[in-house]
Amino acid sequence: MSSLALPTYDQIEALHKKYAPTDSVLDLVFTHCKIVSEIAVQLAENSGANVDIELVKVGCLLHDIGVYPLFNDEGQEIDPSKYVSHGIRGEEILRNEGFDEKLYRFASHHTGAGITKKQIIEKSLPLPAEDFLAETPEEELVMYADKFHSKTIPPFFNSHKYYSEYITRFGDEAQQSFANLTDKFGKPDLAPFMARYGHDLRD
Repeated sequence: MSSLALPTYDQIEALHKKYAPTDSVLDLVFTHCKIVSEIAVQLAENSGANVDIELVKVGCLLHDIGVYPLFNDEGQEIDPSKYVSHGIRGEEILRNEGFDEKLYRFASHHTGAGITKKQIIEKSLPLPAEDFLAETPEEELVMYADKFHSKTIPPFFNSHKYYSEYITRFGDEAQQSFANLTDKFGKPDLAPFMARYGHDLRD
């Protein structure tokens, strides 16, 4: 049980509705967050990882709140090259809403398999030059579970094999980070989520 006063599901859903520019973007992002939460719970249960599962659920439901500012009032993505900034945008939203650091870090520290200061400088990413790495088991699990579902149109589930190959483009450090997360939490069984949500698998 978390020592933090955690927001309820209804409060989190209301927050998503507050920032979503359209119903379609709300459905895209909030459904993704719910799926990531369900994947994280399965991974925690199957791996026996020592995590605060209620904190993980809330972290999953909040982690992509910063995606909304990247869409216009017609529900179109404004500039895909800025997508990597959705984490720090989410942190800003959650900070402004009065959330604790333990919660707003789920927004800014879940992207990829972690983003380092070195990567930000080398790739000239639109981020402050600092490390954005998962530091707690809960942050690691939210980051990892997020990799198995994508908010594309239409959305897809990503197999472990698919993401393992995809992440090679981000270098050895990212590959090793993903492998370490796999060692810690295992591989998810995506079949029940595919059946529930009707999204196809990228394998």
